[in-house]
Amino acid sequence: MRRAAIQFFLAVSVLPLLDAATVPSGTKVEIRLTSGVNSAAAKPKDTFQAVVIAPVLAGDSIAIGQGTKVLGHVQDIKQAEAADQQTVLTLAFDSLQDDAGHSAAISAKLVAIDNARETIDADGRILGIQASQTGSARLDQGINKIAEKYPGFAGILSAAKSAIVSEADPSINYQPGVEMSIELTKPLDWNGRAQIAKITAISPADELADLVNRQPFRTQAGEPPKPSDMTNLMFLGSEDDIVRAFQEAGWSQAQQLSGQSKFETFKAMTEMRGYKEAPVSTLLLDGRAPDLVFEKANNTFASRHHMRVWRRPGTFNGKPVWVAAGTHDTGIDFSQENRTFIHKIDSEIDHERAKIVNDLLFTGLVRGLALVARPEVPTDASNATGDQLRTDGKMAVLGF
Repeated sequence: MRRAAIQFFLAVSVLPLLDAATVPSGTKVEIRLTSGVNSAAAKPKDTFQAVVIAPVLAGDSIAIGQGTKVLGHVQDIKQAEAADQQTVLTLAFDSLQDDAGHSAAISAKLVAIDNARETIDADGRILGIQASQTGSARLDQGINKIAEKYPGFAGILSAAKSAIVSEADPSINYQPGVEMSIELTKPLDWNGRAQIAKITAISPADELADLVNRQPFRTQAGEPPKPSDMTNLMFLGSEDDIVRAFQEAGWSQAQQLSGQSKFETFKAMTEMRGYKEAPVSTLLLDGRAPDLVFEKANNTFASRHHMRVWRRPGTFNGKPVWVAAGTHDTGIDFSQENRTFIHKIDSEIDHERAKIVNDLLFTGLVRGLALVARPEVPTDASNATGDQLRTDGKMAVLGF
């Protein structure tokens, strides 16, 4: 689910919301489920609802605003009948509605599900996981091989595995809050309205630019010490302001790294499921670990949005200053250098900056917004595990 790096800045109230617009075929619309969909319980024609979470633009104006409702139904379900088969779920998207009563039929197909373990085919169908390919199933396969020579020991391993790891659930189960991207397959004539929060520029602009450019722009990994993620966001507000905003946006706070959280991570990977409070590796800013860590996940540990936040010295307009580094984990790989599994990230880190800002704008809690240039920040670098980092170098600033 990629966003133009500047898209969030176009969501503020200075942009007009069109009274009527024709949105062309091929336009992508980002939505968030407000009701769940579960292939194990759903039937064809069951309905679901979602909401638009990022503004859809027509030129320099907003054609479809955040908060517009999307109504749909389950079109078809094909249940997996064996461990090597996949459940197939097809969703239909029927109409848009706003709070004023405007409605329009839409023709669209699903093209992406954020941070999902499932895949989408060319027809927009959701393809579930194969139970035979999960970590839990592979453990069983390994135990069965051991049983050929050491049946007693294999029995002990099987009992231990059953006590520790649950069988993976291959059904397609999306809770409210899961985010998707749909693509219009026909032009849409839309005359709906949406409420746009009052957001102002943060001033004085020159003092804000000075503050932003005095902040460190690179974090550092601990062992071995290497430059890592770039800071790309600043928050002006109290800790309570920030925590509340991320909670309202559907983000979770990460647990501390510990033996228990590492064990839960192992289980999530083995059972091929999500872990919304999973710990993150420690990165330092000016030698300090982050004060807050937020993440947004779905049903797999392999991918998630996440960011680390540090309290900075001083205030701006009387409000505490926080600096953050946000990246999008998109998969897991084994690092030969570090001898461990590591997350791979989306190298276009401005996409994650835009994602975070759009999410927070949608809460209605943001009062001020700015995008500040940092001429000294490199636009091409790499993090501690070797992933490329590409950016325009700017920092998004949000005031609460």
